[in-house]
Amino acid sequence: QVQLVESGGGLAQPGESLSLSCAATGSIPRDAAMAWHRQGPGKQRELVAIITGGGRTVYGNFVKGRFTISKDNAKNMLYLQMYNLKPEDTAVYYCNVAIPNGSAYWGQGTQVTVSS
Repeated sequence: QVQLVESGGGLAQPGESLSLSCAATGSIPRDAAMAWHRQGPGKQRELVAIITGGGRTVYGNFVKGRFTISKDNAKNMLYLQMYNLKPEDTAVYYCNVAIPNGSAYWGQGTQVTVSS
């Protein structure tokens, strides 16, 4: 069983940076994909960024170079560095692991609020 715990959310002003972390426990295959998703108020959950087992990254169109996803396999950690935050980045950010056998796991989410 995989458990995911996000941390690092909070309040930021427009233009500031925040760093999110996701600690994973349990057995995660090296070919699993790990991702960040978010759900803003009144919006559907959307993909922020994904990193494959091989390290390939894909970002949502709205990221436009402002976010960086990374992982540390040895520590079972997933990170999201966010720069130049905008009010529209306000959302609950979720960590996700997708196993090739079809299993998927989600964290409880961490709130990011961008406001002046």
